[in-house]
Amino acid sequence: MTALITREELQKAIANGAVTVVDALGGEYYAKQHLPGALPLVLADVDAQAPTLLPDRDAAIVTYCSNEACPNSGQVAERLTGLGYTDVRKYKEGIADWTEAGLPVESA
Repeated sequence: MTALITREELQKAIANGAVTVVDALGGEYYAKQHLPGALPLVLADVDAQAPTLLPDRDAAIVTYCSNEACPNSGQVAERLTGLGYTDVRKYKEGIADWTEAGLPVESA
């Protein structure tokens, strides 16, 4: 089971540059809106792209997707852990919670 992170904790980590945020939705969803600085990485691409996108296996990484019902963030987090990443957490409430709180997003 992947450890969780709260919106407030994630906000602070992003502001401090202390985390790499991974958008597990990808594609048009990522292009439309994503958390500040988030990198797109979907489950099908984790094995091929993680070593390049996330070279430090001990860095703090947070995955997210659309909301609590979306399984993508958990699947990507579990795969990263399986590949040897040691500090992976999931923002289970996802971008829906982030935007409902009025926090900024970016678009591609």
